[in-house]
Order: sequence, then C-alpha cells, then structure tokens
Amino acid sequence: MAENDANHDQHPTAELGTDRPLELGLDTFGDITVDADGRTLSPPEVIRNVVEEAVLADRLGLDFFGVGEHHREDFAVSSPEVVLAAIAGGTERIRLGSAVTVLSSDDPVRVFQRFATLDALSGGRAEVILGRGSFTESFPLFGYDLADYEELFTDKLDLFVRLLDEEPVTWSGATRPPLVDQTVQPPAAGGLRASVGVGGSPESVVRAARYGLPLVLAIIGGDPLRFAPFVDLYHRALEQYDRPRLPVGIHSPGHVADTDEAAREELWPHYREMHLRIGRERGWPPMTRHQFDQAAGPDGALYVGSPETVAAKIVRAVEGLDADRFDLKYSAGTLPHEAMMRSIDLYGTEVAPRVREQLARAVAA
Repeated sequence: MAENDANHDQHPTAELGTDRPLELGLDTFGDITVDADGRTLSPPEVIRNVVEEAVLADRLGLDFFGVGEHHREDFAVSSPEVVLAAIAGGTERIRLGSAVTVLSSDDPVRVFQRFATLDALSGGRAEVILGRGSFTESFPLFGYDLADYEELFTDKLDLFVRLLDEEPVTWSGATRPPLVDQTVQPPAAGGLRASVGVGGSPESVVRAARYGLPLVLAIIGGDPLRFAPFVDLYHRALEQYDRPRLPVGIHSPGHVADTDEAAREELWPHYREMHLRIGRERGWPPMTRHQFDQAAGPDGALYVGSPETVAAKIVRAVEGLDADRFDLKYSAGTLPHEAMMRSIDLYGTEVAPRVREQLARAVAA
C-alpha cells in the first residue's frame, strides 16, 4: 500500500495564490476547427494556432493559459507539455499549465519530469492540473483497464504528491513499481505548482484537501452556484486535515463578442455540433437552441455574450463560490481561430478589467 497519509507535509507550492487577487485565465482543448471558408484545419495547423492564442493572452496580461490532453480525432493536443514549451518561448509572464493532465493513464514520475522541464524553460511558470479527464481513450491506448479507473488515479496521485517535495522518495503502490530512496530529476525551478481538477465528486473534493492541493472545479452545466456545497466541503476538509486555506478555481466554457447576440450566433452552430458529436457517444439527446440560450443566460454555465455580460457572470460565480481563479474555456468544437482570437482580445481588454473593478468595489463596500 502507498506510504503516504493524510498528515503528510504540505508541498511548498500549495501556499501559492492564497492571498493574491483573482487570477483570470484561459483554457483550450485544441479543438479541431474550421477556417472562414469552412475548411477543416489539420491538427498541426490547430496546434500552431493554439500557440498564437496563448501569445495573445500573455500580451494582454492574463494570468494563466491551460491546454487539455486528449487522444481522439476531434482534439489536436495529446502532449500539452510540448505545446506549452513552445508557448513558453514566445511569452514572458503568463502561467502555463495543463487542463487537465490525465494522471490515471500516465506515469507520475514522467509527468513530474516533463512539467519540471517546462518550469525550467518558462522561468518558473509551469503548473500541472491533475485529473481523470472526461474521455477514456487514453486507457486502451496505453494499456490500462477501465475497471481500475478509481484505483489508478488514487494510487498515482499519492505518488505525485510525494514527488512535489523534491526529496528522495520511498513509495510503493498497486499500479506501478515501487521507488526506494529515489531522487527524480530535474527539480522544478521554484517548486512545481499543482492542483486537482474535479467535476463535482465529493470524494474527489475531499481527496484534494487531504493531499493539500488546490481545487479546480470544471463547471460545464447548470447554475455554477450549485457547486457552493462542494467548496464548503473543501474548506471544511482542509480544516479537518489541518491545512491552510488553498485556492479554488473555476473552469467553464464561453465566448465573448461585441454583443450578446453576436456571441451566441457565433458560438451556437459550433457548440451544437460538438454537443451532438459527444452526445452520440454518451447517449445525450441533441441540444436545442432554447437549452443553449438558457445555459448562456444569467444563471447558466456558458459565459457567452458581450464583455459586460460575461464579466457580470464571472463576478457572480467568483463571489458565490469564493474562487481565486476563473479560467474561460474559450475553444468550442469547430469555432474558427479568428473568432477565438477576437474573444481572447475582448476577454483580456474588456472583461478582465470589468471583473477586477467590480470585485474591488465589492471589497471596498
């Protein structure tokens, strides 16, 4: 059995971000997109566009850029660290991380080494968000049994947390060979920042608190404030495990345009097709335009609209969930690169200042 326990010392990165102002970031899964003429782009074209999008985000002063890991034909990025390394060379200050790294079907030692290398290349800006992912293609691809879904993540997370201490590790578990007084190289530039991405499972929330890891909530449907009990559970679990307050982040999809109508009209056909494609695999009924408009409404999980509308929704979610970071998942199916670049520009130049101004006024009041 693993040699870690609930009282293991908190790794040094867990304290980062607890007292700083709200972070505003962006996430992408590197969705395969179309150009202005409707031509489907190749994965290499999409990956180069992701780098361009991240460079723009850095230039606009945003705080974080996350790239998801997938192993299927509708997403271009299977190795986020490689893409992030390319981004590191063209950016100066923005933090760079995964959204998420599928730890269950990877090796914790290799994950740490790759992100420590990214941390060196970026001057200490690397971050890894660990999760189980919402797709399962990586399991058969890398020879894992889906029947071991829960054990794989729990066991590998236990080892990864030990690696964050950057000390010789002695560890044994059920899913990989043991380590005996093993030092893992290279070390991170200043301690690797790590967090856990969850979809709302109480067990996952408590696990993050037990290991002293910040929490990122993936909120893709319903009223975001319905996640308030999970945030409360996380804070209570941190107290139980004698942990300090740790950051809570929100990851949600959205699209920004000049007006609410323009944003919805731009996103709808691409979001509909993405939902239909995934729905065929999972048995979902097709999404109606009414359902989409509801999700894009004031209480929905889609942050779609003008800068004023999106800023107001972010403030509502951040205040309601006591969050420390909000990441807009700005890519959605085949939504063209040009539309995403415009959305990023509006998010950085108009949404972010509005959010920070409204939160500052609330604090002052």
